[in-house]
Amino acid sequence: MKSKNCETAGTDPIFVCGATASGKSALAVEMARELDGEIVNADAFQLYRGLDVLTAAPPEQERAIVPHHLYGVLDPLEKTDAGSYVRMARPVIEEIQSRGKTPIVTGGSGLYLKFLTHSPAPLPTGDAKLRAELDARPLEDLVAQLRSLDPVEAARTALQNRRFVSRALEICFLTGQKASELRDQWESQTREISASLRGIVIQRTRSELHVRIAARTRAMLDGGAIEEVAALSKVSTNCEKAIGFREIRALIDGEINRGTCEDLINAATRQYAKRQETWFRREKWLEPREF
Repeated sequence: MKSKNCETAGTDPIFVCGATASGKSALAVEMARELDGEIVNADAFQLYRGLDVLTAAPPEQERAIVPHHLYGVLDPLEKTDAGSYVRMARPVIEEIQSRGKTPIVTGGSGLYLKFLTHSPAPLPTGDAKLRAELDARPLEDLVAQLRSLDPVEAARTALQNRRFVSRALEICFLTGQKASELRDQWESQTREISASLRGIVIQRTRSELHVRIAARTRAMLDGGAIEEVAALSKVSTNCEKAIGFREIRALIDGEINRGTCEDLINAATRQYAKRQETWFRREKWLEPREF
């Protein structure tokens, strides 16, 4: 099968996905050894240097087994997003393929993976002036106009939600096309692309995942994450969103104690894992792999 966004003469990428602490890194190494592959990072925070422990980046002993790419390549002051990640990742994947190797793309950043596999939806970005004009109008007026311009989109939109209604109208106004037609075209293209992809998603029971999260949080705090955060005086707004960063900053500043810090990180990680599981369940092309 060919991935349309990563198509070269080499071996097609395999995507290893799953919630945080589910065991993606270890499985990716195992698959890379079996398939003569090389690992490509798809975790937004493992892109940053100096946060290996905090972000649970693969340890040096794993990286020595098979080549790893795109780990620790960004300065903590740099900002990044899904689009810039794709611009970094595609050349790396193509270079691996050009050598006849199998790219094993692994990570839990769903949007980054979605942009890499399917590209962003071809919808216009928001227009501040237009949005202000829409915000100034009564919701009933917006709903009536959407029903007139695009009855299909109106029928499947939560019309009590102003943001959803405004966005649908915004698409119509900015493109001169119906939002429903653009979305349906994209859904059709997405299904075609998904049929060409290879990937798995690790599934663990909720209780087991929580145990793994707690163990990793404890190991992280004991293993140098506090020192990593203390060593960084300034970071980008992207970087400081890494789970544990703000909690450890609060610990360093004396605002909370070690036990509270650990509890807060565990809670935030469990919430994040739940969101990841929801995201990956929607990606029907991913084959569930139970552990």
